[in-house]
Amino acid sequence: MGNAFYNYSDATVDVVAIGGGNGLATLLSGLKEFVGNADEFAPVKIKDLSAVVAVSDDGGSSGRLRDEFNMPPPGDIRNCMVALSEDSQLLSKLFRHRFTGNGGLGGHSFGNLFLAALSEITGDFAEAVRLSSEVLTSKGHIYPVTEADVRIAAKLVDGTVIRGETNVGKVDGRIDRLFLEPEDCIPMPAVIERIEEADIITVGPGSLFTSLIPPLLVNGVAEAIARSSAVTIFICNLMTQPGETSGLSLGGHLDMIRKHAPELGFDHIIVNSEHITTEQQDKYKSEGSEQLGITGKLNGEAGGARIFSAELLDKHEKVRHDPRKLALAALECFQISHASQNSPQAV
Repeated sequence: MGNAFYNYSDATVDVVAIGGGNGLATLLSGLKEFVGNADEFAPVKIKDLSAVVAVSDDGGSSGRLRDEFNMPPPGDIRNCMVALSEDSQLLSKLFRHRFTGNGGLGGHSFGNLFLAALSEITGDFAEAVRLSSEVLTSKGHIYPVTEADVRIAAKLVDGTVIRGETNVGKVDGRIDRLFLEPEDCIPMPAVIERIEEADIITVGPGSLFTSLIPPLLVNGVAEAIARSSAVTIFICNLMTQPGETSGLSLGGHLDMIRKHAPELGFDHIIVNSEHITTEQQDKYKSEGSEQLGITGKLNGEAGGARIFSAELLDKHEKVRHDPRKLALAALECFQISHASQNSPQAV
C-alpha cells in the first residue's frame, strides 16, 4: 500500500459510499473495520459510515418482490446490510440464505423477504431498512437513493431505447445515454444530508450503467456531491462487464460518468495495479471480460484527479477486490488530500 499515511490518530471522518451490487458490499465490509477504530496502517477512524444504494434492480427475487409489493428492490440493500453487520455468523448467514425449489419461495432470499415483511408492517421501506440494520447490529447506515419506483432505460448509439436493468446489462457496449423513468424522482432527504456532511465520498466499484450512474441521475445527488467539501473518489472496477461495458476502457468509464453527471469531478481515482493470473485471464476472456486499469495511462482522461494505484486483489478464484486493501486505499486518498492542503507549499 505504501506508507503515505500521516499520524492523525485522533482524526475521525464521515464516509459516504455510493453504488450497488457486490462492489459496494465489498467496499463496505472493508470500511466497517475502521468505524470507531484505527490501527497502524489506517490511523484515521471512521466516525460515521453511510451507503447510498441504487434501487433500479428489476430481476430475480428483488424484481419479483418489487412487482408484487410495489416496493423498492431489496437485493442490493440486503447485501449492504450483511456487509455492515457485526454478526458474521448465524444472522448474516440467514439473511443471505436463498430458498431452493420451484415453488413460490424458490429463488427468494430470506433477507429480501424480511425486508418485504417489515415494509408492509411499517408502511415505510426506509424504516424497514433501518430496523433490519438494527437486527444485524450494523456498523453503518444504509439509504436507498430514492423511495420512488424508479426504473432505468438506455438509448443506444443507433437510437434504440432499451428499458429495464436486466435488459440494459445485455446490450454489448452500445449505450449512448442512460436515463431514469420517471426522470423527476427525488432523493431521500437523508441522502443529501449525509453527502453534505461527508468527509469522503466514494463512487464504485460496481456495474457502471446499473449500479454507479443511476444514483447520480436522481435529482440533486450529483449536484450535492459537487457542492460538498468532501474528498471524492472514483474506484475503478477490476474487469469489464460482458455486455454492459465490453471494450470500454477506464477512461471510457470516466467519460460516461462525466457525460451523465458533468458537474461531478473526482479528487482521486483508485486503480488496481496487480495482474490477475493466467487462468483467470483465460476464464474471463472466454466470457468476454478483460482486466481494467493495468495497461496504458489515462493521460488527460483523469480530469485532474490523482491516480492512486495499488495491489488490491483478493486471493480468490474469482477476481474480486480485497475489502481491507480497498478500504485502506480510500482512507489513504483522504490523507493524501489533507496532507497536500496542509503542507507549506499548498496554495
